[in-house]
Amino acid sequence: MSIPANISKDHLLNAIHKIDQEGIPVGGDSRYYDVVFSGSKYPPKLVVSYANIFANGEELDRNSFRGGKDTECFKLLEENGFEIKSKVEKENFYELLIRFLHQAQTDELKTKSYLNEYQGLLVKVSFGQGNPARIPWIALLRSGQTVSNGIYPVYLYFKNQGVLILAYGISETTPPAVNWNLESLVPTINEAFQKRFNAKPERYGSSYVYKVYNIDPSSKAFGLDEARVNQDLDNLVDIYNQLPLNSDSIKESTASSSKKAPAIKQVSFDYAEFQKQTETANLKFREQLIIRFISALCTKPFVILTGLAGSGKTKLAQAFSHWICEEDSQICIVPVGADWTNRDPLLGYPNALEAQRYFKPENKALMLLIEAGKPENAEKPYFLILDEMNLSHVERYFADFLSAMESEGTISLHSGQVEWDGVPSGVSLPKNLFIIGTVNVDETTYMFSPKVLDRANVIEFRVEEEEMQAFLFRPGKADLSKLKRAGSHMAADFITKATSKVSDAANTEKVNKALLEFFVELKKAGAEFGYRSASEINRFVKVLPSIAPGWGEEAILDAAVMQKLLPKVHGSRRKLEPVLKALAGLCLEKREETDRLLNDPNKILYDDKSMVRYPLALEKIVRMYKAAVQDGFTSFAEA
Repeated sequence: MSIPANISKDHLLNAIHKIDQEGIPVGGDSRYYDVVFSGSKYPPKLVVSYANIFANGEELDRNSFRGGKDTECFKLLEENGFEIKSKVEKENFYELLIRFLHQAQTDELKTKSYLNEYQGLLVKVSFGQGNPARIPWIALLRSGQTVSNGIYPVYLYFKNQGVLILAYGISETTPPAVNWNLESLVPTINEAFQKRFNAKPERYGSSYVYKVYNIDPSSKAFGLDEARVNQDLDNLVDIYNQLPLNSDSIKESTASSSKKAPAIKQVSFDYAEFQKQTETANLKFREQLIIRFISALCTKPFVILTGLAGSGKTKLAQAFSHWICEEDSQICIVPVGADWTNRDPLLGYPNALEAQRYFKPENKALMLLIEAGKPENAEKPYFLILDEMNLSHVERYFADFLSAMESEGTISLHSGQVEWDGVPSGVSLPKNLFIIGTVNVDETTYMFSPKVLDRANVIEFRVEEEEMQAFLFRPGKADLSKLKRAGSHMAADFITKATSKVSDAANTEKVNKALLEFFVELKKAGAEFGYRSASEINRFVKVLPSIAPGWGEEAILDAAVMQKLLPKVHGSRRKLEPVLKALAGLCLEKREETDRLLNDPNKILYDDKSMVRYPLALEKIVRMYKAAVQDGFTSFAEA
């Protein structure tokens, strides 16, 4: 809530007189600062609260606004000539830090018992949300600064390395509009880790090192000296408080930075550029696979990559997202946990114990959705990559996303009318957000339901003999850094292709006839497709030529059958054997050749390709047929 603009110096003086007459009420005293007037001290928030009585007829709720440096409350008092002084010069942060380190050795995530403020700075503590964080932290924030968008002193506990770093913190989610104004000699955490451990930190590498403490978990005090800890933090807080972080300086900084960073000149999207640059980065992806992947993203921004572990699924998702995006903040890679039973790891949850507070997931998935939905980012692609998506039941943690994809509605986050900790009451899935799931199929994973498969394009990864031969005899390490931002000048056109409406005209008679034939046969196995899938295949057939103009109708339909129709086929041999035979026949120029194909698939698949209409789908159907005969059961993922 904003402080009313009509409060004047006279109203503030009347408030001070009221306090002189009545005294300070229970709970009205201040903890960190006093207003000093005529040799007496008064609580700043109480003065402003009482001033509203004389300005607007009612006492202002002190819980509705904050006190502290750079706050609206303090600015009002200072602009009217009142002096504000700190109550205490120094406070003991050491005890809180020791308690923090003890809790970091456990799986306890609650932070309610920690201080909310220290020397007028807001204190934020995190041990993780949903799962214990690998790097717990404590941040101290001035008004207007947040851990997702700002700068702040921060303790980062790198448990695996046994070090605690007091850092000049810099937000990762959104590049801050202000900076620490440090000398070039101050190392980043990335540089410090490289020098000391010959490795990169898991996170927070762009923040700068102020002090490093070696942590001894076997010691009750973790080997920390109380006087040194308090002095180091107070020195950094003093540096922080002297920085110009008010709104005017932020605007000025933003304006100057925008002058220094001219917009990237956009050109038409060209998949061939991506393919060429992946080879430069020592990544080997077949041209057909790249075209199918990009066309699938432009058809519907939810793609599942499935297949053999280590076959390049995650690498393709990473490679394309880094290539097309201008900033790393447009990409969020989230390893799915086997213990995910609800949406909290992706969307966070409201704090049940503290009003208008929201726990945001540490993996930044929620903030990616929020940033992607901002109007100024509409022409930028954002990627949410869910690695090993089926380690947990997808429907449990992803149900809200699936519903929003279909209804284009809003995912409700909390009941408030305003933002809670920067989180709105609800988010939608913006059209420039692309969700890519990777799936390894083994005994530790869960299979997808038709509800999930129906909303995605599923692309299978396989390693061919010649590809393995090339890798073994000409090995090389992939270097994604060579791809970063290389295609960002094509991002706007990529978004245009992904969001533009295709013609409502029907497919050609050839395509419609083929789809109807597949519908009839799939229906016999209870795997027929609905209007949604038909509509998405229609879009895919029209989108792919805009990506790769040389593809014919049959090649496009072949990819569509593979990605949209076959993934839902699963069941026993008794149920599927006749259906798979019929589907195989649809992939041939002459259906009567089906039995010969199934008895000797290599003859037709490799020696007599002129007999095949849909080679991609046929090869998969033959594998599924073999699995059904040998094992008595088959599915798209396991064949």
